[in-house]
Amino acid sequence: MSMTAPSEKATRYDRQLRLWGDHGQAALESAHVCLINASATGTEIVKNLVLPGIGAFTILDSKRVTPADVGANFFLPLESIGRSRAQSAVRLLTELNGGVKGSFIDEEIESILATDPNFFSQFSIVIATEMQESSLLTLAEVLWKASVPLLVARSYGLVGYLRFALPDHEVVESHPDNYHEDLRLDSPFPGLVKFVSSINLDALDDNKHANVPYLVLLYKFLQKWKSSHDAAIPKNYREKSDFKEMIRISIRRNEDGVPLDEENFDEAIQNVNSVIIPTRIPSVVQAIFDDPKCVYISPESSNFWLLARALREFVTTENDQKLPLRGSIPDMISSSDMYIQLSQVYQEQAREDIALVTSHLSSLLQSIGKPTNFIPEVEIKQFCRNSAFLRVLRYRSIAEEYETPNPTNFVMHLENQDSEMAYYVLLRAADQFFSLYKFFPGSKDGALESDIVQVKSIVTSLLQRWGIAVQLIRDEQIAEFCRYGAAEIHSVAAFVGGVAAQEVIKVITCQFVPFNNTLIYSAVSSTTLTVEI
Repeated sequence: MSMTAPSEKATRYDRQLRLWGDHGQAALESAHVCLINASATGTEIVKNLVLPGIGAFTILDSKRVTPADVGANFFLPLESIGRSRAQSAVRLLTELNGGVKGSFIDEEIESILATDPNFFSQFSIVIATEMQESSLLTLAEVLWKASVPLLVARSYGLVGYLRFALPDHEVVESHPDNYHEDLRLDSPFPGLVKFVSSINLDALDDNKHANVPYLVLLYKFLQKWKSSHDAAIPKNYREKSDFKEMIRISIRRNEDGVPLDEENFDEAIQNVNSVIIPTRIPSVVQAIFDDPKCVYISPESSNFWLLARALREFVTTENDQKLPLRGSIPDMISSSDMYIQLSQVYQEQAREDIALVTSHLSSLLQSIGKPTNFIPEVEIKQFCRNSAFLRVLRYRSIAEEYETPNPTNFVMHLENQDSEMAYYVLLRAADQFFSLYKFFPGSKDGALESDIVQVKSIVTSLLQRWGIAVQLIRDEQIAEFCRYGAAEIHSVAAFVGGVAAQEVIKVITCQFVPFNNTLIYSAVSSTTLTVEI
């Protein structure tokens, strides 16, 4: 029997394909990323996007390479000093992966924002580094209106900072770390009832009895339990303990009264707590159903919200407030034949549920003047099978952050003197310092002490503006921060670049859940803080 060898792409990207699948890789390969300024942090982010196969990237940077750049940035060699920073970085970054297209624009960001703000609409995401506060706010407003995701990234001495800004982000495959299998033993569907009812445990020989899937065992014992408990499933610790004992005493014994080695019964007992649970719609999914974007559909609605509305119709009219069956079962001790049959029962019910959702979707699409095949079948299946894991993240704009800050979050974290939140305040103070003096505190020889005084004054002013009367930033923190002199340290840039690229991939593939909305990294304590500001 001949086997087809995997393609070069499948071999190269084997590990990541196991994470986000072919469809995730396709999304990555169709994405076009814009990096503003080829700083050490920026090039580290792009490096970690080029390696897994981003489709294309463009670097926008008008600066020339300096000796300081060469000292911090591995993608700017010594011979590039005096040359275009964007062009030099693109040359080495594209060498990492021949399948990725790289380009550069040797122009100031302020010029493009003034003459052609629609330029940024072509990108899947924009990553901004080394931007002055005023230009960043202008860029953020342009991208927010165009619904283009923005990631602000910077490394400042021993501090790392990331900030996402996008109006909405819908996630279909959130890949939760912990979740319950969708087995529906508390509310079995007709196919499962028919299959389990066809199995007579008492008529099986010892070998077959020891190879009955634990799902079948749990279903049968659950029916016995419900017959004497007002049709209710075991709810608390005591009831589940009694239910486990009911299973335990049913293990067959030999003529000497010694229990047989029936591992499937042990497996059933071990899985009682995780399998015998009520089937409910998760609160986050119910919130999606109640969202105005789901209730009020229009021709401009995204695929996510069209599918969510069809799913809502299915849940309320077809399936007694239950989501489509996922259609998979876990591994378990079982004969091959019985496991395959049981798996097929779940898969068939999942197919029936998907067909009903598709029917509701077709009617919905017709009602808004779109063809019934507007959304591909594979996308519908993916949505249904992940319906319990849907997520919608809503971010605050950077303008909102600056105009209406949330002082409660500041105080809650700043009361802990070791909190990374202090670095957020100091970064904001450093940006204001730059706006006033056109250089960062500590970056000029002989001015450190006066810079510290000025930064302390700005910090006090910021806290007062946010309604925080108490000085929660220690003097030694301010002095240490000023000593950084806004320098980029490559090890910090590399860490921030790795984290940032990971989050960018989450946004591009709509898989896994990115942070909301700010991440602060302290290389001093090797800790991070994620907070919504």
